[in-house]
Amino acid sequence: MSSILQASGLTKVYREGGSAVYALRSLNLAIEEGETLAVTGESGAGKSTLLHMLGLLDVPTAGSVSYRGRRLEALTSTEMADIRNTHFGFVFQFFRLLPDLSALENVMLPDMIASSYLGWWLGKKRKLAQEALEKVGLAQRVRHRPSQLSGGEKQRVAIARALVRSPDVIFCDEPTGNLDSKTSEEIHNLIFDLNRTTGRTFVIVTHDTTLESRARRIVNMEDGSIREIIRNGSPPEHTPAKDAAPTG
Repeated sequence: MSSILQASGLTKVYREGGSAVYALRSLNLAIEEGETLAVTGESGAGKSTLLHMLGLLDVPTAGSVSYRGRRLEALTSTEMADIRNTHFGFVFQFFRLLPDLSALENVMLPDMIASSYLGWWLGKKRKLAQEALEKVGLAQRVRHRPSQLSGGEKQRVAIARALVRSPDVIFCDEPTGNLDSKTSEEIHNLIFDLNRTTGRTFVIVTHDTTLESRARRIVNMEDGSIREIIRNGSPPEHTPAKDAAPTG
């Protein structure tokens, strides 16, 4: 299986006063096309920072991210935005839906951003948004606003929005962190059904042990580094010494 995303020497440093705080430390990771990858670890381990670097939501201090073999650090901000909006989709813990828009209009947002008014409103784009909502089981809720939806329904809208432009990779940051156990299980089933039926790659930051147990691989992070990578059903691929000196 080929790699769709690759991080090489990925480092992110924040400055607090006169001190350097490493969020990522020379991290290397290849993500396989079509896989489900769970990123786990304690709070502050660097999970969300890694997702933001891979998804071009932030830029690294050092190192590089490659998408389908193309290194992305030299791209302009416009080129990065085009890749984010066309090839990547995002699902967040708190949904990030616009309250004054219907479910259908929220799903149409990526195309509204990428196209002219006539380009998204006339026909095809609306149909694609309706189809995305059907895929997540919300065919009867297209006209409802977020305030009229349950937490699970809001997250389904967010997943439909991530799917609508047929991205290669969908990044999920704690997608069930704000949901009860029953609704979380429904969202888990939806994610893995979509992975199986569409072949999309899912990169999922999570504290949910049930969700991580269903992923094809688990990347466990600690202090900005990868502590181990586990392919479910096999022993760890990589277990560096916990007291190894940080690099980068």
